[in-house]
Amino acid sequence: MEIWIYFTLLAATMQAVRTAGQKQLSGKLNSMATTAVRYVYALPFAWLYLGWMLSFKGIEIPKLNNEFLVYALIACVTQIIGTVCLVAAFRYKNFAVATSLAKTEAIQVAVVGALLFAAPLSFMGWFSVIVGVVGVFLVSKVKFNLRHVMAGSDATIGLSFGLGAGLGLAITTLLIRESSLALNTDLMVSAAVTLVFMITVQTFISLAYVYFQDKSQLGLMLKHWRLCLFVGVTSVLGSIGWFTGASFQTAAYVKALGQVEFFITLALTYRLFKEKITAIEYFGMFLIILSVVILLLWA
Repeated sequence: MEIWIYFTLLAATMQAVRTAGQKQLSGKLNSMATTAVRYVYALPFAWLYLGWMLSFKGIEIPKLNNEFLVYALIACVTQIIGTVCLVAAFRYKNFAVATSLAKTEAIQVAVVGALLFAAPLSFMGWFSVIVGVVGVFLVSKVKFNLRHVMAGSDATIGLSFGLGAGLGLAITTLLIRESSLALNTDLMVSAAVTLVFMITVQTFISLAYVYFQDKSQLGLMLKHWRLCLFVGVTSVLGSIGWFTGASFQTAAYVKALGQVEFFITLALTYRLFKEKITAIEYFGMFLIILSVVILLLWA
């Protein structure tokens, strides 16, 4: 298999586990503090990874050109927004539903990439993405109720946050790829540099926001350090996978394959959060598998 497939599978696995940790943290910290944890506790591990990668490849850190800085800085903001929306969605939807709404990121990446980044998909590529997203919605049992939408119910708020998370993370993935490619160096190194730059900037942004919003959250981030460290470590491992996969392959294909994350999410939903899996959810899982097969064999 190609290298991007291995890194994408690593990313999908770690993201599902990290998201479960963030759901638990969301009951102890507010949305922004829960978001900050994934950067603050991941930062030292990201720098260690970059140091190891530079040593392994025998390459110096490339110059951060203006094109890289523009793409990476915007990506920092959109990823924070997407993560905050995801954490907020947990307060209105169960774990599986909130995650599945965020996973519309796969088709949003394809649409935004084709419109703004000259990254069109083949016919089978589009088919794979659409089948996978349909599968995710079946698995999550998402229901759209116009009356609830007009009334502004909690379900509608959760839907908005979930879709907002998908859009924010979709734009982030596209910008990560553009940032990495702008460095014009070894892709493994450029992915690591992009990762460290973004996590460093996001750490300062999120900590500053938490400090001015509610200083007490900083103490809680230290109090629950074990769970925070778990989120940080799984976050940096997942990010290594996403950043590297997106550097080697078109973002839409990376995110389409990344939908396998939902199998792990379902397992966590069933085992950790005691939420049952139904027949329609199993059918949705089949569609997700089908989309991945189409992606890898014919797209």
